[in-house]
Amino acid sequence: MALSASEVVPVVNTINPTMVLSHVFPEVRDVPRSSFHSLVVLTRLVLLAELLSIVQVKFAYDERDVALYALAIGACSADAADEKELQLVYQRDGRSSVKVLPTFVSLFTAKNNNALIMDLPGLDYEPKFLLLGQQYIEIYKPIPSQANVTNKIKVAGLHDRGKAAVLELETLAYLEDSCEVLCMNRSTFYLRGAGGFSDSPRPFSYATYPANEALLCGVCSYFDPLHSDPIAAQAAGFSRPILPGLGTLGFAIRAVMRTFCNMESANVKSISCRFLHHVYPGETVVTEMWLQGQRVYYKTKVKKRGRVVLSGFVVLNHIPSSL
Repeated sequence: MALSASEVVPVVNTINPTMVLSHVFPEVRDVPRSSFHSLVVLTRLVLLAELLSIVQVKFAYDERDVALYALAIGACSADAADEKELQLVYQRDGRSSVKVLPTFVSLFTAKNNNALIMDLPGLDYEPKFLLLGQQYIEIYKPIPSQANVTNKIKVAGLHDRGKAAVLELETLAYLEDSCEVLCMNRSTFYLRGAGGFSDSPRPFSYATYPANEALLCGVCSYFDPLHSDPIAAQAAGFSRPILPGLGTLGFAIRAVMRTFCNMESANVKSISCRFLHHVYPGETVVTEMWLQGQRVYYKTKVKKRGRVVLSGFVVLNHIPSSL
């Protein structure tokens, strides 16, 4: 996410990488069922479970949640009788379930309660300076239209970038019925003003994945005041609340699905997205895309401003015969 030129972010040198990387997440058992579009509010009391091995957040979703998500990112908005997109919100032609968009699994990270996860020992930062920069998703199995899921979260990376720190969290989602891994989300948190915690000639950098997969960007969570509170948005350097980056990603990938996948989510292997600039509510976005081998590269622009707001690629399992 790009910063406004006039914004001044204070530098806070209070990150202890040893404490951050050695932290053992508490375990959270049996999160109460609620509508998937409502974030489960976890209390600070779960910190008492800090001796347990890793944070595990359990939740459930159903077809209503799947359909609401599809509608939220524009399904059937242009044509309520769209043959391709009706299958995302309605059981058509004798189907036993609706189809699930691959970016639906990006919502799983909202169940992690970032307020808890970001409260790591040794990690001191100003919450209003968090921005979403990049999300990487891998899908290992067909996404069911309803399921009970367990998230397991760990620190995947920590980097000193001078005036900012970068924290990466990896979330593996398991299907409770089969204990199989459904997908992986790697979320990257960009903490403006929290860098400079290591020697500048040799800045600290740690990652649990290959260097060529580095995702060095930033974050804000789905339910951050940045997306709804004008005062909070102005404090973060924006003129008014901005759209969640993962919501804009949903619009972009839906366009890719229509063009290259015939809305078949099973054809999507992985999704990579870099968030480059903010989008204000009410702005029209346009997605351009092109195919190279098994990858569909895309970039999304705000139509009126002509600004590219995100870019990335989708890896397909196979190339449709119609292309």
